[in-house]
Formats: sequence, C-alpha cells, structure tokens
Amino acid sequence: MGLRRRTLKPGDAIVEPNMTPLIDVSLVLVVILMVATPLAFQSSIAVHTASRSGRAAIEAARTERIELAVHADGTIGVNRLVVPREALAATLRPLIEHSATRMVVVRCDDDVPHGAFVSVIDEAKTLGAAGIAVMGS
Repeated sequence: MGLRRRTLKPGDAIVEPNMTPLIDVSLVLVVILMVATPLAFQSSIAVHTASRSGRAAIEAARTERIELAVHADGTIGVNRLVVPREALAATLRPLIEHSATRMVVVRCDDDVPHGAFVSVIDEAKTLGAAGIAVMGS
C-alpha cells in the first residue's frame, strides 16, 4: 500500500493553479479598505474653497478680518500695529468682539519657532475667533 508519487515529465504542466494566496491577498485588501475608508471621511480640518460666484462676498469679508503677523523678535503685528507678545490678548480681544465675521488670519516669519506660532493661534481661538486662517509669507 505504498503511495506512488507521480513524476512530472518535461512536457507536463500544472493545470490546477493554487488559488489560496490570491484569495488571502484579496481578503486582506478588502479588510484594509474597510478600515481605511471611514478614516478618509473623518477629518478635523475643514477646507473651504471659494467659487466664482462667492468671490465678491469674500472681498467684502476680507475687510472684516483681523490680521496677525508673528515676527521673529517676539512681537506680534495686529492689523499692522506692532505690539509685544504679552499685550496680544488686550489688543486682540476688542477687535474680535467687534468683528462681524470674527475671522483671524495669521502670518508668520520664517525664523519663528513652531511653539510660538501655535500659541498665538491658540490664544486667538480662546479669545473667541470663529475662524482661523494661516497665510504663507
């Protein structure tokens, strides 16, 4: 009762492909896509783009925004008025309270540390800024 092994001759071909690796890879890809798809739709950063019809409204709102410029020497420009970092809250609070849109645009010099930049954004948010935009220099 010995099992005989069939030896392949040079002209013989394997007629039954092994489907197990193909199915395994396909199922792994399906699981990855099922996990990753909801993550693509849950973003905490909202990006708003302007349409052609809304450009006039954006131009009108541009006059309502408050501009902050973070300088490398530690001073902050608030609507082109340079104030020390410690006086930012006292200067910014009345501007945000009287603004219709409460939109704050922050611009930063290249030599400013990241922590200083983020602290200005955080302070503007705690003072009541409804929207914060970061503008490149």
